[in-house]
Amino acid sequence: MQDAGEVAVSGKRRAIALIALGQVFAMSLWFVSAAILPEIVAEAALGPDAAAALSSAVQAGFVVGALASAALGLADRFDPRAVFALAALIAASANAALAILPPGGAGQIAMRFITGACLAGVYPVGMKIAVGWGTRDRGFLVGFLVGALTIGSAAPHLIAFAGGADWRVTVAITSILAAVGGLAIFGAGLGPYHARAGRFDPGVIGLAWTDRRLRLAYAGYLGHMWELYAFWAWAGAAAAASFTLAGMEDPTSAARLVAFGAIAAGGLVCAPAGRLADRVGKARVARWAMMASGSAAILAGLSFGGPVWITALIMLLWGVAVIPDSAQFSALVADAAPREAAGSLMTFQTALGFALTIVTVQITPQVAGAIGWPLTLAGMAIGPALGVEAMRRLIALGRAG
Repeated sequence: MQDAGEVAVSGKRRAIALIALGQVFAMSLWFVSAAILPEIVAEAALGPDAAAALSSAVQAGFVVGALASAALGLADRFDPRAVFALAALIAASANAALAILPPGGAGQIAMRFITGACLAGVYPVGMKIAVGWGTRDRGFLVGFLVGALTIGSAAPHLIAFAGGADWRVTVAITSILAAVGGLAIFGAGLGPYHARAGRFDPGVIGLAWTDRRLRLAYAGYLGHMWELYAFWAWAGAAAAASFTLAGMEDPTSAARLVAFGAIAAGGLVCAPAGRLADRVGKARVARWAMMASGSAAILAGLSFGGPVWITALIMLLWGVAVIPDSAQFSALVADAAPREAAGSLMTFQTALGFALTIVTVQITPQVAGAIGWPLTLAGMAIGPALGVEAMRRLIALGRAG
């Protein structure tokens, strides 16, 4: 028979595995519009503004959903598994509706908004469940989940590549996966460090400004988000433009594979980065990652239109560096926040970050059209540079403490 310790370890592993599975499947909805955009543009003759709206609507919905969730304390007041499952199922339904609505029309944009709003009940709520299972290995736990999020976000590019020209196949597959992921979460238990808020207290959100550790973690996260989703959303388009300039045949298919590889490769390093963060410090790992990703952004601009293999390699390395710090910002907030308010503060953190991405995702193609992709890609390094400074201050604060 298993003793209590073995049972606890087994329950923890099962919970984390199911949360990861749920996030991989549910978060596959995020970049559906980016993955199928070439076919929708061709079918409906969309202009750049409508095309960008299909992508940025997800961010806008996520911000609204995350702000509502944080303000109401949903992840801290209710069973987070029920919140996760309901959100995933509604998001799957909204995504499926894309297949029957006019391509690029207001209906599709509205469905992408609803999908984003519901995903605010998946990503931060999954982290809330995970941090209830540990404290000393929290960097690894959140890193593992962000890796799952990243791979899930990359999945539509691979599904679209395999599905061919019919974008509705991609929509159907990702909708089914999201529904399965939402139901799977009920198999995950709640850990010994999980805490439920006894009442609704909107005042906890104010800690994001009054607690300096939280404030610096938020600042670093905003610098990270300046770059992350602009890169994820437009990596395929930027790669296709570069490959076209280089004279490559079928640059769109190659760019899809590069975009999938860049996003997925980052997912694979999140868990090891979390292990390292638990040993040397979460702020240090976040700082190193932003230094690497900012450098890659500049190199991507310099290599644009050059040999395809060089640009593709830089994009892949950028993808590896751009995401491992994301988990550490969430873990830093979980460490600094009162246990019963961690879910709301992590959700509010993501709301602010994704509010910024509404701007960056929407304006990236317009900026690229005005000044070119090379300068646009290099400009993405501004956020990591600011984030590096925030982490330097947080590390110094820890030393002073």
